[in-house]
Amino acid sequence: MSATLTVPLPPEEAFRLFTARGERDWVPGWDPVFPVDTPDDTAPGTVWLTSSPEEETTWLVTFRDFPRSVSYARITPSVRAGTVTVALAATEAGSEVTVTYDMTPLTPAAADALDEFAADYPSFVRSWEELIATHLR
Repeated sequence: MSATLTVPLPPEEAFRLFTARGERDWVPGWDPVFPVDTPDDTAPGTVWLTSSPEEETTWLVTFRDFPRSVSYARITPSVRAGTVTVALAATEAGSEVTVTYDMTPLTPAAADALDEFAADYPSFVRSWEELIATHLR
């Protein structure tokens, strides 16, 4: 599933907003933990963890082409696994950002939850645009 949002920054500046540390600035409750200290959270091979009361997810940077794209593998044990890719393209107004989730459910219950996520995905990504705009003000 893919959806696009607009960010009023050029790709060189917008890129950081879609990194583990950069999302702390605009995603409520986003608090990645790095098991190994790393100066560059976009370097391929970098690992971090996120958690909620329900689950813990391990993230791995699989690809980076600054400032055009970054890809992450994400695994939530016994729930889902897959990739998230963020592609940025320059526009006159800043950046067009396409976010693609390619996820595989690992249980029947996870399949139902992923179907619900997919149905709401466009509005989920639109909410990012609003959160980023609020952060940038």
